Amino acid sequence: MDVCNESRKPLRLIMSDTPPFNQRRKFLKSAATACAAWTVLGQGRGDAADTGSESPVSQPDGPWLRKTLKGGMLRVGSGKQWEPKFEAAIEAGFEGVELSTGNLDVADAVQAAGNTGLIIDGTVGGYHWKTTHTAPDAATRARANALLVAGLRQTAELGGKTMLLVPGHGRDGTAEEVKARAQQAIENALSLAEDLQVKIVIENVWNHFLYDHEGGPDQTAAAMADFIDGFQSPFVAMQFDLGNHWKYGDTPTWVRTLGHRIDKLDIKGFSRQQGKFTDITKGDIPWGRVREALAEIGFRGWLAAEVGGGDLERLKLISRQMEEALHCSQALADVRSGSKTSTKS
Repeated sequence: MDVCNESRKPLRLIMSDTPPFNQRRKFLKSAATACAAWTVLGQGRGDAADTGSESPVSQPDGPWLRKTLKGGMLRVGSGKQWEPKFEAAIEAGFEGVELSTGNLDVADAVQAAGNTGLIIDGTVGGYHWKTTHTAPDAATRARANALLVAGLRQTAELGGKTMLLVPGHGRDGTAEEVKARAQQAIENALSLAEDLQVKIVIENVWNHFLYDHEGGPDQTAAAMADFIDGFQSPFVAMQFDLGNHWKYGDTPTWVRTLGHRIDKLDIKGFSRQQGKFTDITKGDIPWGRVREALAEIGFRGWLAAEVGGGDLERLKLISRQMEEALHCSQALADVRSGSKTSTKS
């Protein structure tokens, strides 16, 4: 039996005493070694599977972080045509863009990417707040599943390699119920993700999931790490937002805990003193320590801005702030050597 092909066949949900989630994960655990999937895919680890050997991330002396941003931040030009927006992103210093799935002109976006050279590196699920995968209502969960499947297919059509997912909301049930529903939702779509070579990347957001929303700033990322590990698949990873949980935990410590599970990064600022999100460099996140932690785990890959967008000048400012915070254009070796003297920044 060809385990590489077998592991990518559509999941058949059968009635048995063992949940389908556990059945399939046990099989993939053995299959993953046989087909060496981990070595083929590793986009966020610097293998640059998305753009070939000429990618800057694949070069030891190239930039350790590639700047991307959310498509909704590109408030340039009139109408919905992507080309002038992509041109502005390039001029501002960005290499990629993440588009929201759903009502999207795929052909226009692909053409705009080809004409400008901007890479559509991934997408963001455009539905997951209104239609949650963990809703108590089975019909709502079925709609969410259909939207996830459609989003994965749309991501592949765009040439993207990741689809960002908020897997559920803690208010949808007990912690155990919500986690089980979120697991099953991802499991149901995992065979398709493997077939399309699109990773499902989980973002840490304020969704009352795998952290205490009323808790203090000393929480850990251990529960999130365990959640990712449960799938035992290179097609489920983290798009770790460096600003989202600074209110609840130490960002550098979370980076070290999540480690190899991080495939991509989001970046925004947050002020604990003011209790609100900010521009990237305007809060009190210790970016020097964050750089040190990311360099320590050997991260190289996409860094997505997720702040208020605007015109070309605003986009240039955001790009400069990303550089100021994490020194994106440096080589990883230079960041590592510099981090030893910048832990207090």
